[in-house]
Amino acid sequence: MNKNKAILFLGVILLVTVASTAAVRFALSNDRLPEEPAAETVAAPEAEPEPVLDVADYDARMRRLAHLEPLDPDADPADAEEDPDAPKPLWPVDAAYPNPGAILPFHRIVAYYGNFYSTGMGVLGQYAPDRVLAMLAEEVRKWEEADPETPVMPAIDYIAVVAQAGPGRDGRYRARMPDTEIDKALALAERAGGIVILEVQPGLADLMGELRALGKYLSLPQVHLAIDPEFNMKNRGLPGRVVGTVDAADINAAAGYLAELVRENGLPPKVLIVHRYTRAMVTNARSIKPLPEVQIVMDMDGWGPPSQKFATYNAFIAPEPVQFTGFKLFYRNDTWGVGRLLTPAEILELVPRPSFIQYQ
Repeated sequence: MNKNKAILFLGVILLVTVASTAAVRFALSNDRLPEEPAAETVAAPEAEPEPVLDVADYDARMRRLAHLEPLDPDADPADAEEDPDAPKPLWPVDAAYPNPGAILPFHRIVAYYGNFYSTGMGVLGQYAPDRVLAMLAEEVRKWEEADPETPVMPAIDYIAVVAQAGPGRDGRYRARMPDTEIDKALALAERAGGIVILEVQPGLADLMGELRALGKYLSLPQVHLAIDPEFNMKNRGLPGRVVGTVDAADINAAAGYLAELVRENGLPPKVLIVHRYTRAMVTNARSIKPLPEVQIVMDMDGWGPPSQKFATYNAFIAPEPVQFTGFKLFYRNDTWGVGRLLTPAEILELVPRPSFIQYQ
C-alpha cells in the first residue's frame, strides 16, 4: 500500500469512528433516562384572618342595653323625624369602639367576689371551691335564662390588694396577697371556664404602684382589673373610717397602663371596673375615657333593700354615663330586715341594663 492510499484509509477509519461516536451520543441523548422524583410541594399554611369587630352587632347590643330598638340598616337618615327639642338619650355612650376580642357587650360578666383568707369579705372565702363553682354556675344559668340573647362570662373576682385597719410594715394600710393565693383564683376561673378580676383596695398606697405590682398577672389575657375607690384614701383618712375617692385622672391613668399591657402583649381588650355608691367616690366622671384596649364599667356597689339599691344606681351610675354599668348583689347585707336579693329580671329593667353583675 502506497503512502497516499494509507493516508486515505486512515482518514476513512477516523471519519467512521467520529460518526459512530456522534451517533452513540445522539442516541444516548434521546433515551429516556430515569427521572428523579419531584420534590414534594408543601403548601404554606394559610394565615389566619385578622379578627374583626362586628360593628353592627356591637351597636345593636349597645342599643339593647339602653332599651332602644336596633337601627334599620336600610333606612334613609333623611327620612328620620327628630324632635329638635327632645333631649338626647344618655345611653348608649358615644365611646371608642373596642378592639376585636372584646367581652362587652357580647357577654354579660357574672362574678363571685371575695378573698380566700376571709369568710366575711364574700363568697370566695365562705365556701369550698367546688361549692363556689356550683353556686356560680347556678347564677350563670339564671342570667342566661333571663336574657337568652346575652351569653354569660363567669368570673372569679378576687381581692388581690386588701385595705387594712392597721398600718402594716410600710404604713400603707393595705396588704398585697401572695402569688400563691392569686394563682388559686386563676385556677378556679379556669375550672369555671371564665375570667379573673383582680380587685385593688390601695389604702394609703399609691394606686398606680399597686397596679404595676400586679403587672405580670394583668399581662395575662384572662385577667382584668377592678378599683375600689372606697379604700383609695388619698390622705383623706384611714380605711374603714372614711370613704375614699378616685378622680377621672386616676381611672384614665389605670386605663392607660392596661392599654400599654394590651399592646405590648398582643392581648384582647381589658375590662376595668370601678365601684361606686356615692357621688364623691368618683370625681369628674364625665372625663373618664374608654379606650379601644380598655372597656370601663361603673359598678353600683351599695347594699340595702331593692328600693335603696335602685335609687343608688339611678343617682350615681345611670346619670353619669361612661361606657358600661354594673350592679352588685350581697347575699347577706341585701337580705337583712325587709331586704331581699333582687332577681335578674328585675335588674334587667334598669336603664341601662348592667353588663357586669357581682355577687358578694
